[in-house]
Amino acid sequence: MFKPSVLSSAVAMAITLSAHPLYAQQSSDDTTVSPDEVEVILVKGIRGSLARSVDLKRENMQIVDSIISEDIGKFPDNNVVEALQRLSGVQVTDRGAGEVTTVSIRGLNDVTTTVNGRNIFTASGRSVALADIPASLLNRVDVYKTRSASLIETGIAGQIDIHTQRPFDFDTSKLVVAGRGIHSDQADKTDPNISALFSNNWDIGDSRFGALINLSYAETHYRDQSVTAGAMMPFATNNPPAGWAPYEIIRSTDGRASENPIWQPGLEAGLPFAPGSTFDVNGVPTEYLLSRDAVFASDLTGKRERPAVNVAFQFAPNDTSEYIFEAFYNGFRNESYNSLLFSFVDWWGNLGDNPDISLFEGTNIIKSRTVGSPYMFTSGDLSTGKTDSYVYALGGKWLIGDNLQLRSEVVYQDTQYDESFFAMRTERVADSITVDFNSGGGLPAFQFGPATDLTAPDQWAMAQLYDQAYSRGGDALTFTLDADYTLNKSIITNISFGGRYDKRKASEAQLLQDTGLCNSGNAACQLATYEGLLHTNNGFFDGESDVPTSWLAANGYYIRDNADMFRTIYNTETGSNLAIGDQRVLAQTFSVTETTTALYAQADFETELGGRLFDGQFGLRYVDVDTDMAFAGNTASTGASKVLPSLMLRYNLTDDLLARFSYGETLRRPGFAQLNPTINYVRDVTNIGYGTATGGNPELKPTESKNYDLSLEWYFAEGSTLYATAFKRDIEGFVVDFRRRVIHDDGQGEYPYILNQPDNASNGKLDGYELGVVYFPKGLPDLLDGIGIQASYTILDSSQDIPITNSEGTVVGTDTTPLFGVSDSSYSVVLAYEKERFDMRLSYVWREDFLNNYEAAQFANPLGIYRNPEKSLDFQLSYNVTDNLMVTFDATNLTNEIFQSYYEYPSTHNFGSSLFSRTFALGFRYSL
Repeated sequence: MFKPSVLSSAVAMAITLSAHPLYAQQSSDDTTVSPDEVEVILVKGIRGSLARSVDLKRENMQIVDSIISEDIGKFPDNNVVEALQRLSGVQVTDRGAGEVTTVSIRGLNDVTTTVNGRNIFTASGRSVALADIPASLLNRVDVYKTRSASLIETGIAGQIDIHTQRPFDFDTSKLVVAGRGIHSDQADKTDPNISALFSNNWDIGDSRFGALINLSYAETHYRDQSVTAGAMMPFATNNPPAGWAPYEIIRSTDGRASENPIWQPGLEAGLPFAPGSTFDVNGVPTEYLLSRDAVFASDLTGKRERPAVNVAFQFAPNDTSEYIFEAFYNGFRNESYNSLLFSFVDWWGNLGDNPDISLFEGTNIIKSRTVGSPYMFTSGDLSTGKTDSYVYALGGKWLIGDNLQLRSEVVYQDTQYDESFFAMRTERVADSITVDFNSGGGLPAFQFGPATDLTAPDQWAMAQLYDQAYSRGGDALTFTLDADYTLNKSIITNISFGGRYDKRKASEAQLLQDTGLCNSGNAACQLATYEGLLHTNNGFFDGESDVPTSWLAANGYYIRDNADMFRTIYNTETGSNLAIGDQRVLAQTFSVTETTTALYAQADFETELGGRLFDGQFGLRYVDVDTDMAFAGNTASTGASKVLPSLMLRYNLTDDLLARFSYGETLRRPGFAQLNPTINYVRDVTNIGYGTATGGNPELKPTESKNYDLSLEWYFAEGSTLYATAFKRDIEGFVVDFRRRVIHDDGQGEYPYILNQPDNASNGKLDGYELGVVYFPKGLPDLLDGIGIQASYTILDSSQDIPITNSEGTVVGTDTTPLFGVSDSSYSVVLAYEKERFDMRLSYVWREDFLNNYEAAQFANPLGIYRNPEKSLDFQLSYNVTDNLMVTFDATNLTNEIFQSYYEYPSTHNFGSSLFSRTFALGFRYSL
């Protein structure tokens, strides 16, 4: 048996160094511990991985939750994001294209992502898409909810550190091959997910050398389907104001209404919807009805590929030094086709013989109606994207004397993302449309009149062509130097200090060749001229609502394959190679060079208080950032520096009860694109009367957060814990958009636009509580022995102040709302069972509805768009056929949930409804 203090020191050092301890070290009782004397516990199975995560939580100085690979190459979910949602305080959202993509920690999605402690990113972004990192390459994932001075200062939500496998993780050679076939029921495809790892170590005299290669490839076909009731607008009643017809839409931009735009400050909750409500039309109080101006459906299909490679070499020439070289590559390939069906439901001069208008009871909101001669269009949109990201790292660590350890590393990464977009609209006027904007459960229903055949080519005409290309790239050179000095027989047990130098470059470029109607003569602009141009979908929305199941749209693949022909027809630039990533034809929109220098010092202390261990850590981190920017011929420079204090206190109330208090400060830097002052103008594409414009602000400052945490953790049995945490975040300088109306001449004449530009104009607060438990009972009957539970519950209370501006952009008030993306409550429950050769897990996650974003200030509905409560039921099963062969079965989204959103009032202001795939996977894993 090992003394508890010795084993704890070894585990803590392993966590700090993100690797197994390699050098002799001093324990608290001056006993020297070598690597060979530290007990190594091989983590296998659900129970082992949860027990190890409990140990990591207990031994780490910071508040950390971890996910441990159940075995080599066997991470518990399809991707990292899906696995993280089972940790307390972690919520996920933005499900689509066959996966969940966005992670928030305690409601905030500004998360710093590191791989083996190295900050990584994609293209010109600040972070990496966690879903792009294959789960099969991972050893463990640590979620830091508090921060020491030694950790990177960015990410006000927290830090997610991903650990890959290394050769010294294994005593001898290791070979693991795994594969799964994953079936998506909506796409009706079965795709491969394969991985392989080979590692070996060699003793060369007194030296040790190890090499590892880990390969992964995942392919996914997906289908996402959604129906959406459009934005609300005011309509005339059957007693219209002068100049309008009965039930005609009332716009403030059509020249007839000279006063009171549809949206104005004070109407963040939308126009009133009580019966008899009025607003001024040319100075006259006028009763109105509220109705949606459109309804639309989207059928998105696609294929995604993710190749990845991790290579690592470790060399320990003696007991006091070690060197490592790692290279990490992850790629992303995506090709998606969206078939969009869009129809207006406003009045175009033909009310129809039977308008059949009905209202939601007790409101002035139209629930259902029939409209004659609506204008409609379909759009066939093809998007292609490609990412290649490379990270190279060379580092070493050295034990100097008995007390000083040095670590240093140089890291270079290069990443590029290229995207193209082709789309063509086809248009027509239908005979009529009948819509029920909420036919039940928030689902819209709509059908067209008998004379409208959505799949007949002769009823459609060629319309606009959209031809776009984008390129985003970045690279970084990073140097770090860290030192740990151990003090013997002192209250201060360890002093750490070091620095980080990072030079980051980012740039973006684009080419936009969007055109109006086809203008090259009748024959060239007829759909029938081009065999293969049209595509018809089928089986849309699985009968969940009474909506069209098929319609015709332009085939984006055909347009892409015949791009120059269509550019000639539409009189746009031809002969250009618009292949993805071709920088020769793309105009650079911005280029940024950011240099960050950080220095830190921190000290660990340990003493007794009331006969119990009282320890902690305090430190300071100094950060200086200089940013040089070039935007479309203009240049700008900015800089910022900040000293960030941190404090962690731990007190052992009993042998098994631990209390912690933490204070720290963190930063969120603005995205590079947010700094770009270049304004992009997009003309009106849905007949609302004005276009949209967006631009950045080179004067943006970092958002700052002061963070407080207090936790109580009870480790009542081996591998089990019950814990509670209270936390608070005071946030200053949130970046929010300012809106104002501008007139811009885009070469086609002057035109009105609503311009959005960001500023540090909002402050926010976030308070909350986390409760969690991991428990595998002992002493159960033989059949139940091995059953366990992992559960967590999170309560959040948030607010942010959003400035209200008038049409000139002047602040005239403040609106207080919840923070975007924050659910007031969420929970997860995992029921695990492990017995002899098999283990299984049934997990359920749920999060309350939340404010997702603000709608453009152009309509009569509330600005806030909320997401309905989101939930998912998943199942996993593993069976060890032999000691070397395992078979697995996994299923996700078993209840086939429909994900929905609404404008503040769910019963009357429903918005979108989306149907995503369930997945079922059968696989194997062979190890030797």
